[in-house]
Amino acid sequence: MAIQVGFYDAKNYDRTVFNTSNDGEDIEIHYFGDRLNEESVRLSKGMDVICIFVDDTCDSRVIEALKANGVRLIALRCAGFNNVDLAAAAAAGIPVVRVPAYSPHAVAEYAVTLMLCLNRKVYRSTNRTREWNFKLDGLMGFDMYGKTVGIVGLGRIARCVAEILHGFGMKILAYDLYPDKAFAEKLGIELVDLDEIYRRSDIITLHVPLTPQTRYMINNVSIDKMKPGVMIINTGRGKLISSSALIEGLRSRKVSCAGLDVYEDEQKYFYEDLSDSMISDDKLSILLTMPNVIVTSHQAFFTKEALENIAHTTLTNIRDFIAGKPLVNEVKP
Repeated sequence: MAIQVGFYDAKNYDRTVFNTSNDGEDIEIHYFGDRLNEESVRLSKGMDVICIFVDDTCDSRVIEALKANGVRLIALRCAGFNNVDLAAAAAAGIPVVRVPAYSPHAVAEYAVTLMLCLNRKVYRSTNRTREWNFKLDGLMGFDMYGKTVGIVGLGRIARCVAEILHGFGMKILAYDLYPDKAFAEKLGIELVDLDEIYRRSDIITLHVPLTPQTRYMINNVSIDKMKPGVMIINTGRGKLISSSALIEGLRSRKVSCAGLDVYEDEQKYFYEDLSDSMISDDKLSILLTMPNVIVTSHQAFFTKEALENIAHTTLTNIRDFIAGKPLVNEVKP
């Protein structure tokens, strides 16, 4: 009998890639459009496994209900796991697995895309020329060559970012609790502390997980330490940045521009069409109106290769669980 998988927050592209990748008869997927929360957890009744994404809520109350409904495995189809109460899952005896690496190149290339678009004002230029305005006033950028970039975190994605920017001829600073010193030496990366990153960087790009230590690491205090006119890029997790502090930094011109693929309260808005609605989040509204800010909808991962890798790893995680094999991608508290 096939194992039953409840797939939350399913989009059309999820259905397409998972149906294509699920070439066996041992897994039966039930797609739910709802995000997982205390109300929609009822859909998990009769499911052996639930598959969730970054904006699903999997706190202790939800996990208690999952256990009561017979769920035996929580499979994240993403790398981040900050939306899951790991201690509660462990207490309930429900393993949690994830996709630790799907395509670091996808996210890295997107981070650099944001840098280039902000620097060279591509988005503003496109809007102008569509209105037959071909003037260059206000579109001046700077050479990336010779500038200093500060990379916070030096994991898989960050290393890809470093390789790209090394090709641009940039000076690279990096901070990581456990840095890959051999990689840093090979690329000529200078390993420094966070204060040095803030003090010297023309561009700061964030590539760390959301933890109690990194939550709102970009705040009024850290922005005050930064080089005037710094560019900030975030393709990691929204709560790495205090939006209020960022807005203040942008208004004071301490921060020249920001590229945000994530937002601290994105679960209310991202991945949905709200074009006929009013956004009640004042901070997000302000950021969306600023001419020197790009906000995109958590799409850095969104490439064909990444989605295929996500589906393959997620289904492999589930099949390993069925077979009683070691769960190599298990996340423990």
